[in-house]
Amino acid sequence: MPDLPPAQSLANAAIWFAADGYDPAKGINGRRVAGESFLRGFFRHGVVDEFISLAQGSADHTAFAGTAARLGVIQPLRAVRLDAPQRIDPARVVYYPAPIHPVECWRRAPYGGAAWALCGITHTTATKAVMEAMFNLRAAPQMPWDAVICTSTAVQASLRTLMELAEEHLSVRFAGAVLPARPLLPVIPLGVHCDDFAPDPGLAAGLRARLGIGARDIAVSCIARLTPDEKFDPFPLFLALEAAAPQLAALGGRFHLLFCGQFRDPTWSPAFAEGARRLMPGVSYHQLDGGDAVERKSVLSASDIFVFPVDNLQETFGLAPVEAMAAGLPVIVSDWDGMKDTVTDTTGFRIPTEMARAGAATHISLRHLGGTDSYLQYLGQLSALTRIDVGRLRDALTALATDPDLRKRMGAAGKARARALYDWRVIIPQMQALWGEQAAMLTHARGNARSKLQPGRIPVGPAPELMFARYPSHPAPDATRRLRAVPLDGRPTVADTLTLRRYAASGRMVEGESRIEAVLQAYAARGPNGASEAEIAQETGLHPGTVARAGLWLAKYHFLEDVL
Repeated sequence: MPDLPPAQSLANAAIWFAADGYDPAKGINGRRVAGESFLRGFFRHGVVDEFISLAQGSADHTAFAGTAARLGVIQPLRAVRLDAPQRIDPARVVYYPAPIHPVECWRRAPYGGAAWALCGITHTTATKAVMEAMFNLRAAPQMPWDAVICTSTAVQASLRTLMELAEEHLSVRFAGAVLPARPLLPVIPLGVHCDDFAPDPGLAAGLRARLGIGARDIAVSCIARLTPDEKFDPFPLFLALEAAAPQLAALGGRFHLLFCGQFRDPTWSPAFAEGARRLMPGVSYHQLDGGDAVERKSVLSASDIFVFPVDNLQETFGLAPVEAMAAGLPVIVSDWDGMKDTVTDTTGFRIPTEMARAGAATHISLRHLGGTDSYLQYLGQLSALTRIDVGRLRDALTALATDPDLRKRMGAAGKARARALYDWRVIIPQMQALWGEQAAMLTHARGNARSKLQPGRIPVGPAPELMFARYPSHPAPDATRRLRAVPLDGRPTVADTLTLRRYAASGRMVEGESRIEAVLQAYAARGPNGASEAEIAQETGLHPGTVARAGLWLAKYHFLEDVL
């Protein structure tokens, strides 16, 4: 049995880090907001000896370290290059900020399937990329100790469906082939930093005064991506608010709807405003900048009710209602995916939804699969076929708007529920327990031989000399071939050639300039009889592969030639 690393290492994971997955400044969406929130939560509540970033380049490692520094992290940080993933040891899990991509299984394959475990997490599962990735995952060297965290029971069911369909096809296609076990599919919700959402009375008073929201008026807010194609159609909400408005007016109040978000497509802004004017003339409508953190805080602080009438497959969890609950607001949400788990009848209302019956929308999925329809067209059509019960939505708005005690009770219950179940101090230990479970499974697996895949024989990315063997006249001869330096006679040097050829522009070169120069000088020192690669490697102390690559590049530009 292999030696066990410290317990804190077993419950640790190297964070596969690319700023795009963790930085809302690159464009606010649920995936980035959740990624940034997770990273802060892990830095604050993770019980680990060190924090490990696994990243492509120095810029991402620097961004990871910068976040740690801003949060006052005192544990050591360790940066591991993505092309040397085995160096995450003694950590045994890689945390990937999306559903596991099959390429991560292939990245692990040369080191053996039990080299480390992979842990991904769901965000949207409606894209072709995710659907195809789940199919390909079952054909890739995925292992039973890998895991995809499902943020809701509904999304867990959708992933199981994808895997069942993949397994059904593969079993028929390959005559009853028995597939290895699926990855683990635990349900662990997204977290929030509850303290971040404590209401600010000063901001609340300022916003209500600025928007003309009176003491008897009811501010109904929604913080979301403002597009019907990717989040929700606002028109059912407009209709429900207008229908509920007379009951509030009888008490001397008026509804104010506050949409706080960003329009990825600016043409939707006037469309929303015109829809509000035509469909709910008895309700005041306000559009606020969701890119402004102070404005978002002001909206939650000033609101009486939070609504999230999502009707879109892009959604899988629903982070905004949990944030609103943390702020002490009663919530009205659609009975949809993650909100089935997060919102109860003590914290708010879930409004019934329905989709097209079997067979009525299959043609939409086929058009999307074949490329006839874009992703937004796919989402938009299915949203158009998703019903939210407007009458029940009206009744929920009326009940909360006319009963301040109900608002208070539900808001308090939501705040308590958010702290008890969705604060990162509660979620991070669940994630670490999962990583510990994965590491324990690895410990058992490492006691048995697990074959390693030869790096050059990875079927989705084989070595070029294998796949393209019939392209050239012949491969480069072995390390015994003798080469000699060609006199420069005034022609451009190695450095000049690299500059002229603009190799730096690609960000990649087969070997560094200093190593190429060292190899050339070593050959030149051997005179007209030249030398073999093996001899040059011995003389320079460079790796034989480095000498081979540098020598071939030098021969390409006739700095070296064969000794015949």
